[in-house]
Amino acid sequence: MLPQLLAWLHMTPLEVISALVSLLGIWLTMRRLLVAWPVIILSCLLYGEFFREIHLYSDMLLQGVFALCSVYGWWHWYRGVQDEGAVTVLKLNRNGWLIGILAGILGSLALGAFMARYTDASLPWLDASLTSFSLVGQWWQARKYLENWHVWVAVDLIYIGEYLWKQVPITAALYAIFVVMAVFGLRDWQRARAAQVRAA
Repeated sequence: MLPQLLAWLHMTPLEVISALVSLLGIWLTMRRLLVAWPVIILSCLLYGEFFREIHLYSDMLLQGVFALCSVYGWWHWYRGVQDEGAVTVLKLNRNGWLIGILAGILGSLALGAFMARYTDASLPWLDASLTSFSLVGQWWQARKYLENWHVWVAVDLIYIGEYLWKQVPITAALYAIFVVMAVFGLRDWQRARAAQVRAA
């Protein structure tokens, strides 16, 4: 019965497992727990294969880069815990915002042009733009910048539409949940930042 239900919902077991592992990874990140990083790495590997199967190659590549960034994030957070006793939350300055936005735009143009010209990628420009700005969000998250959650809210909202278009409803629903989790993550990190400032 489960295989028939998944087929009716246009879902695969790989998509379901990937979604559940991703949810766990984001929840652990919201809690600022180091164990989030190996869980995120596993979700990247699972979703990388899923996106390859549905020809969203920019998303597939993104998962590979996410996995590498997650190794860095794991190390960076661990070092911070060793030095400071906790994962501290930092604020991004204006230059950091500008550099991040510029990197997102340039990455969107470069990856979009490549995918449109050399692959049979679905939605090459949109997918490339979402990939590029997701990398900005991932880098900011690894660096413990509060503003990573702003990027995730915006990007995940657009991803919902992309995945509905691609008829992968469980992933679209997952990203709707990600939006809610990002809002709560932003709230929790803001509270942590405020507590750090008061304690300083």
